[in-house]
Amino acid sequence: MIKRIIPTSGEELPVIGLGTWKSFDVSIDKYPELKNVLKELHIGGARLINSSPMYGKSEQVIGDITAGIDAVDNFFYATKVWTTGLQEGVMQMETSMAKMKRKKMDLIQIHNLIDWKTHLPQLRRWKEEGKIRYIGITHYTDAYHEELERIMRAEKPDFVQFNYSIMARNAERRLLDAAASLGIDTLINRPFGEGSLFAKVRNKPLPKWASEYNMKNWSTYFLKYIIANPAVTCVIPATANPQYAHDNVMAATGNLPDMSVKKKMVDYLHDL
Repeated sequence: MIKRIIPTSGEELPVIGLGTWKSFDVSIDKYPELKNVLKELHIGGARLINSSPMYGKSEQVIGDITAGIDAVDNFFYATKVWTTGLQEGVMQMETSMAKMKRKKMDLIQIHNLIDWKTHLPQLRRWKEEGKIRYIGITHYTDAYHEELERIMRAEKPDFVQFNYSIMARNAERRLLDAAASLGIDTLINRPFGEGSLFAKVRNKPLPKWASEYNMKNWSTYFLKYIIANPAVTCVIPATANPQYAHDNVMAATGNLPDMSVKKKMVDYLHDL
Protein backbone atom coordinates (compact mmCIF):
# COMPACT_ATOMS: atom_id res chain seq x y z
CA MET A 1 0.00 0.00 0.00
CA ILE A 2 1.08 3.54 -0.75
CA LYS A 3 2.21 5.35 2.39
CA ARG A 4 2.77 8.97 3.32
CA ILE A 5 5.16 10.43 5.88
CA ILE A 6 3.94 12.19 9.04
CA PRO A 7 6.24 15.26 9.01
CA THR A 8 6.34 15.77 12.78
CA SER A 9 7.67 12.25 13.44
CA GLY A 10 8.80 10.64 10.18
CA GLU A 11 6.32 7.78 10.76
CA GLU A 12 4.78 6.22 7.66
CA LEU A 13 1.00 6.03 7.43
CA PRO A 14 -0.90 4.03 4.77
CA VAL A 15 -3.12 6.24 2.61
CA ILE A 16 -6.29 4.21 3.19
CA GLY A 17 -7.87 3.96 6.63
CA LEU A 18 -11.33 3.33 8.04
CA GLY A 19 -14.12 5.63 9.15
CA THR A 20 -16.69 4.29 11.59
CA TRP A 21 -19.56 6.82 11.44
CA LYS A 22 -22.77 4.71 11.44
CA SER A 23 -20.95 1.59 10.20
CA PHE A 24 -19.63 0.59 13.66
CA ASP A 25 -22.58 1.81 15.72
CA VAL A 26 -23.98 -1.72 15.87
CA SER A 27 -25.06 -4.53 18.19
CA ILE A 28 -22.85 -7.46 19.13
CA ASP A 29 -24.35 -9.76 16.50
CA LYS A 30 -22.65 -7.62 13.83
CA TYR A 31 -19.19 -8.10 15.35
CA PRO A 32 -18.09 -11.05 13.16
CA GLU A 33 -18.59 -9.10 9.93
CA LEU A 34 -16.83 -6.03 11.33
CA LYS A 35 -13.96 -8.22 12.46
CA ASN A 36 -13.62 -9.33 8.84
CA VAL A 37 -13.58 -5.68 7.78
CA LEU A 38 -10.59 -5.08 10.05
CA LYS A 39 -8.91 -8.23 8.78
CA GLU A 40 -9.26 -7.00 5.18
CA LEU A 41 -7.72 -3.69 6.19
CA HIS A 42 -4.84 -5.35 8.01
CA ILE A 43 -4.12 -7.80 5.17
CA GLY A 44 -4.12 -4.91 2.71
CA GLY A 45 -1.75 -2.84 4.83
CA ALA A 46 -4.20 -0.25 6.19
CA ARG A 47 -3.83 0.94 9.79
CA LEU A 48 -5.83 4.00 10.78
CA ILE A 49 -9.26 3.56 12.43
CA ASN A 50 -11.12 6.83 13.01
CA SER A 51 -13.92 7.22 15.57
CA SER A 52 -15.62 9.74 17.87
CA PRO A 53 -17.88 9.87 20.94
CA MET A 54 -20.46 11.24 18.49
CA TYR A 55 -20.55 7.89 16.67
CA GLY A 56 -22.79 6.04 19.11
CA LYS A 57 -21.31 2.68 20.11
CA SER A 58 -18.43 2.76 17.62
CA GLU A 59 -15.61 3.39 20.12
CA GLN A 60 -16.75 0.48 22.28
CA VAL A 61 -17.20 -1.74 19.23
CA ILE A 62 -13.69 -0.93 18.00
CA GLY A 63 -12.25 -1.76 21.42
CA ASP A 64 -14.20 -5.02 21.70
CA ILE A 65 -13.34 -6.26 18.21
CA THR A 66 -9.67 -5.26 18.08
CA ALA A 67 -9.08 -6.86 21.47
CA GLY A 68 -9.68 -10.21 19.81
CA ILE A 69 -7.37 -9.62 16.82
CA ASP A 70 -3.71 -10.61 16.84
CA ALA A 71 -2.85 -7.35 15.08
CA VAL A 72 -4.49 -5.24 17.79
CA ASP A 73 -1.41 -3.05 18.29
CA ASN A 74 -0.69 -2.68 14.58
CA PHE A 75 -3.62 -0.35 14.04
CA PHE A 76 -3.43 3.44 14.36
CA TYR A 77 -6.25 4.51 16.69
CA ALA A 78 -7.85 7.93 16.25
CA THR A 79 -10.81 9.45 18.04
CA LYS A 80 -12.07 12.90 19.00
CA VAL A 81 -13.21 15.13 21.81
CA TRP A 82 -16.75 16.37 21.24
CA THR A 83 -17.97 18.45 24.15
CA THR A 84 -17.51 21.84 25.82
CA GLY A 85 -15.54 22.61 28.97
CA LEU A 86 -12.12 21.46 30.15
CA GLN A 87 -13.15 18.86 32.71
CA GLU A 88 -15.92 17.53 30.47
CA GLY A 89 -13.37 17.12 27.69
CA VAL A 90 -10.90 15.30 29.92
CA MET A 91 -13.61 12.94 31.15
CA GLN A 92 -14.82 12.26 27.64
CA MET A 93 -11.33 11.52 26.32
CA GLU A 94 -10.59 9.19 29.23
CA THR A 95 -13.86 7.38 28.55
CA SER A 96 -12.98 7.08 24.85
CA MET A 97 -9.59 5.57 25.66
CA ALA A 98 -11.21 3.07 28.02
CA LYS A 99 -13.83 2.08 25.45
CA MET A 100 -11.20 1.62 22.73
CA LYS A 101 -8.95 -0.20 25.23
CA ARG A 102 -6.03 2.13 24.63
CA LYS A 103 -3.56 3.11 27.34
CA LYS A 104 -2.05 5.50 24.81
CA MET A 105 -4.07 6.95 21.93
CA ASP A 106 -2.40 7.56 18.60
CA LEU A 107 -4.48 10.61 17.69
CA ILE A 108 -7.15 12.70 19.41
CA GLN A 109 -8.84 15.40 17.35
CA ILE A 110 -11.18 18.25 18.25
CA HIS A 111 -14.44 17.24 16.60
CA ASN A 112 -15.85 19.99 14.35
CA LEU A 113 -13.78 22.56 16.26
CA ILE A 114 -16.10 22.32 19.30
CA ASP A 115 -14.56 24.50 22.07
CA TRP A 116 -11.17 24.08 20.43
CA LYS A 117 -9.51 26.90 22.38
CA THR A 118 -10.18 24.95 25.58
CA HIS A 119 -9.29 21.49 24.35
CA LEU A 120 -6.14 22.24 22.34
CA PRO A 121 -3.95 23.20 25.34
CA GLN A 122 -5.13 20.07 27.16
CA LEU A 123 -4.29 17.90 24.16
CA ARG A 124 -0.82 19.44 24.10
CA ARG A 125 -0.39 18.61 27.79
CA TRP A 126 -1.42 15.01 27.16
CA LYS A 127 0.99 14.79 24.24
CA GLU A 128 3.85 16.05 26.40
CA GLU A 129 2.89 13.50 29.07
CA GLY A 130 2.85 10.68 26.52
CA LYS A 131 -0.87 9.89 26.78
CA ILE A 132 -1.39 10.64 23.07
CA ARG A 133 0.98 10.73 20.13
CA TYR A 134 -0.66 13.29 17.84
CA ILE A 135 -3.31 16.02 18.05
CA GLY A 136 -5.69 17.32 15.40
CA ILE A 137 -8.72 19.38 14.41
CA THR A 138 -11.65 18.42 12.18
CA HIS A 139 -14.66 19.59 10.24
CA TYR A 140 -16.80 18.16 7.46
CA THR A 141 -18.11 21.11 5.43
CA ASP A 142 -16.62 23.50 2.87
CA ALA A 143 -17.87 26.46 4.90
CA TYR A 144 -15.27 25.75 7.62
CA HIS A 145 -12.21 25.31 5.38
CA GLU A 146 -11.08 28.89 5.92
CA GLU A 147 -11.41 28.53 9.69
CA LEU A 148 -9.46 25.27 9.60
CA GLU A 149 -6.68 26.98 7.66
CA ARG A 150 -6.60 29.91 10.07
CA ILE A 151 -6.22 27.59 13.06
CA MET A 152 -3.65 25.47 11.24
CA ARG A 153 -1.46 28.50 10.60
CA ALA A 154 -1.80 29.81 14.15
CA GLU A 155 -1.63 26.56 16.15
CA LYS A 156 0.21 24.00 13.97
CA PRO A 157 -1.69 20.81 14.95
CA ASP A 158 -0.26 17.49 13.77
CA PHE A 159 -3.39 16.55 11.79
CA VAL A 160 -6.33 18.25 10.13
CA GLN A 161 -9.39 16.31 8.97
CA PHE A 162 -11.85 17.64 6.39
CA ASN A 163 -14.15 16.71 3.50
CA TYR A 164 -12.84 16.16 -0.02
CA SER A 165 -14.02 14.13 -2.98
CA ILE A 166 -13.91 14.11 -6.76
CA MET A 167 -17.18 16.08 -6.85
CA ALA A 168 -16.50 18.26 -3.78
CA ARG A 169 -13.15 19.82 -4.52
CA ASN A 170 -13.15 23.02 -2.45
CA ALA A 171 -10.14 21.71 -0.49
CA GLU A 172 -8.09 21.99 -3.70
CA ARG A 173 -8.43 25.77 -3.63
CA ARG A 174 -6.24 26.37 -0.56
CA LEU A 175 -6.59 23.87 2.26
CA LEU A 176 -4.57 20.97 0.87
CA ASP A 177 -1.71 23.24 -0.22
CA ALA A 178 -1.76 25.00 3.15
CA ALA A 179 -1.50 21.70 5.02
CA ALA A 180 1.40 20.60 2.83
CA SER A 181 3.30 23.86 3.28
CA LEU A 182 2.81 23.74 7.05
CA GLY A 183 3.80 20.08 7.40
CA ILE A 184 0.35 19.09 8.71
CA ASP A 185 -1.11 15.69 7.92
CA THR A 186 -4.53 15.42 6.32
CA LEU A 187 -7.33 12.94 6.97
CA ILE A 188 -10.07 12.98 4.36
CA ASN A 189 -13.69 12.39 5.31
CA ARG A 190 -16.73 12.07 3.03
CA PRO A 191 -14.68 10.67 0.11
CA PHE A 192 -17.85 9.22 -1.42
CA GLY A 193 -20.05 12.23 -0.63
CA GLU A 194 -21.96 10.13 1.93
CA GLY A 195 -22.96 7.77 -0.86
CA SER A 196 -24.09 10.40 -3.36
CA LEU A 197 -21.27 9.51 -5.74
CA PHE A 198 -22.39 5.90 -5.95
CA ALA A 199 -25.95 7.04 -6.59
CA LYS A 200 -24.69 9.14 -9.50
CA VAL A 201 -22.86 6.25 -11.18
CA ARG A 202 -25.34 3.45 -10.43
CA ASN A 203 -25.51 1.11 -13.46
CA LYS A 204 -23.00 3.30 -15.32
CA PRO A 205 -19.79 1.80 -16.79
CA LEU A 206 -16.29 2.83 -15.85
CA PRO A 207 -14.37 4.50 -18.70
CA LYS A 208 -12.25 2.06 -20.70
CA TRP A 209 -9.03 3.82 -19.74
CA ALA A 210 -9.72 3.31 -16.02
CA SER A 211 -8.12 -0.16 -16.14
CA GLU A 212 -4.74 1.44 -16.89
CA TYR A 213 -4.78 2.76 -13.33
CA ASN A 214 -6.15 -0.37 -11.59
CA MET A 215 -9.58 1.23 -11.26
CA LYS A 216 -11.65 -1.93 -11.27
CA ASN A 217 -14.73 -0.42 -9.62
CA TRP A 218 -16.17 2.98 -8.73
CA SER A 219 -14.80 3.04 -5.19
CA THR A 220 -11.21 2.74 -6.46
CA TYR A 221 -11.99 5.39 -9.09
CA PHE A 222 -13.18 7.84 -6.42
CA LEU A 223 -10.39 7.05 -3.95
CA LYS A 224 -7.56 7.16 -6.47
CA TYR A 225 -8.59 10.68 -7.44
CA ILE A 226 -8.13 11.74 -3.81
CA ILE A 227 -4.91 9.93 -2.93
CA ALA A 228 -3.29 11.11 -6.18
CA ASN A 229 -2.93 14.45 -4.40
CA PRO A 230 0.38 14.21 -2.49
CA ALA A 231 -1.00 16.49 0.25
CA VAL A 232 -3.47 13.75 1.24
CA THR A 233 -2.11 11.61 4.06
CA CYS A 234 -4.99 9.19 4.63
CA VAL A 235 -8.56 8.74 3.39
CA ILE A 236 -11.07 7.25 5.82
CA PRO A 237 -14.10 5.77 4.01
CA ALA A 238 -16.57 4.15 6.39
CA THR A 239 -17.83 0.63 5.73
CA ALA A 240 -19.23 -2.40 7.51
CA ASN A 241 -18.79 -4.62 4.46
CA PRO A 242 -15.57 -6.72 4.14
CA GLN A 243 -15.74 -6.69 0.33
CA TYR A 244 -16.00 -2.90 0.29
CA ALA A 245 -13.08 -2.73 2.71
CA HIS A 246 -11.06 -4.87 0.29
CA ASP A 247 -12.03 -2.62 -2.64
CA ASN A 248 -11.02 0.50 -0.69
CA VAL A 249 -7.63 -0.97 0.16
CA MET A 250 -7.01 -1.83 -3.49
CA ALA A 251 -7.30 1.85 -4.40
CA ALA A 252 -3.91 2.36 -2.75
CA THR A 253 -2.14 -0.02 -5.12
CA GLY A 254 -0.92 0.41 -8.68
CA ASN A 255 -0.53 3.62 -10.66
CA LEU A 256 -2.05 6.90 -9.55
CA PRO A 257 -3.57 9.32 -12.06
CA ASP A 258 -1.65 12.46 -12.96
CA MET A 259 -3.26 15.88 -13.37
CA SER A 260 -4.40 15.27 -16.94
CA VAL A 261 -6.00 11.96 -16.03
CA LYS A 262 -7.67 13.50 -12.97
CA LYS A 263 -9.27 16.06 -15.27
CA LYS A 264 -10.52 13.22 -17.49
CA MET A 265 -11.97 11.55 -14.42
CA VAL A 266 -13.88 14.68 -13.42
CA ASP A 267 -15.08 15.33 -16.96
CA TYR A 268 -16.28 11.74 -17.37
CA LEU A 269 -18.43 12.05 -14.24
CA HIS A 270 -19.90 15.36 -15.37
CA ASP A 271 -20.89 13.81 -18.70
CA LEU A 272 -22.71 10.82 -17.19
